[in-house]
Amino acid sequence: MSSKVKGSRAERELFHLLWDNAWSVVRVAGSGSTTRPAPDLLAGNGLKSVAIECKSTKDEKKYFEKREVEELLEFSLKFGAEAWVAVRFDKLGWWFIEATKLKKSKGDNFFISLNGLKKEGYVFDEFIGKYKQAKLPKDF
Repeated sequence: MSSKVKGSRAERELFHLLWDNAWSVVRVAGSGSTTRPAPDLLAGNGLKSVAIECKSTKDEKKYFEKREVEELLEFSLKFGAEAWVAVRFDKLGWWFIEATKLKKSKGDNFFISLNGLKKEGYVFDEFIGKYKQAKLPKDF
């Protein structure tokens, strides 16, 4: 399966999960293939609006091109939405982190690891506000 097909499948999965949990959500046509900044998903629940860049991986780290993170942040600022990255790890489900909390890689791009998400990120139910889990101290 191509990465584009896998990515579209992941976007659709998250789209339906959000709708099934009382969020309104749209997939943005042309995200990633237009000259204008556009997130993969735009979602809101009446309390907050989010622009989400979706990724799926079988690895324990996910890398992001500098351009896609900058465009997500630019779009979110202009639109008035929070900028989030959602990563679906095979067999582990969805994890979320604010785009501004991604780590810089050596090549001027960005990345997040599963361990980093466990410390600073949110699982799906936390992200949608079903519950809030206490995070470990950063120096733990």
